[in-house]
Amino acid sequence: MAKRKPLSTLVWESLSEKIASGALKPGAQLPTEAELCAEYEVSRTVVREAIARLRSAGLVIPQQGRGMFVSEAPRQPAFQISEEALQTLAETIALLELRLSVEVESAGLCAERRSDAEAQVIAALMEQIDRAHADPSVVEIHYDYDFHLRIAQAARNAFMLAFLEYLRPLIVPRFQLGDIVSADLKDGYYARIHDEHQRIVAAIVAGNPVAAREAMRRHLLNSLERMKALAATAGVKGDASATTEAARALFARAAPVA
Repeated sequence: MAKRKPLSTLVWESLSEKIASGALKPGAQLPTEAELCAEYEVSRTVVREAIARLRSAGLVIPQQGRGMFVSEAPRQPAFQISEEALQTLAETIALLELRLSVEVESAGLCAERRSDAEAQVIAALMEQIDRAHADPSVVEIHYDYDFHLRIAQAARNAFMLAFLEYLRPLIVPRFQLGDIVSADLKDGYYARIHDEHQRIVAAIVAGNPVAAREAMRRHLLNSLERMKALAATAGVKGDASATTEAARALFARAAPVA
């Protein structure tokens, strides 16, 4: 069964179509966030993600104090990753590799530039996210994305933050955690992720950019390993037990590392 598109993608597609068809003409003002929330019956976060993608594509531009307006003239196509480009695990893994290259440096800059208050917020958010231990079948694999965004925010590089915010609706809803770890292994899995998160936070709090980069690199490389394991098990055809055992073998050892 095909996975449902994220709500932000549905809103983005609808607004893009209105712009392409002329229903929203060049120079026209977009409805307010509140109006779009009411029209599509979604949250402000969903609307903001959709508008961020429209901005990235050059379809709308902001006017300070007035709102968002349809671009008067098309510009050179901006960097985009379409939903159609992310139909398989292979493409999702490639996207993770792209994310890794940005986030490693983001962690290092965060360690250099964060304020003491920001370090405390990052640590508190990490603890809040990591103690949830929710059922893997209802949790997205990248359930810690807010933690990563907070680090990018404290890195004080607006382009890094904007890029990771752009990736969010593409990368976060791709798979559920239950695709790679069963409920009986969840505590070990969550403990492993918490250990990885703690190493990142410790380096940021200590103001150690070298350690922060290495901790983030290790965390995201481990995420890649987990996704590649999922890709490998997904390739086992006609034998559900083999897939289950392969995943179990990987995550049975998912305990905190020394």
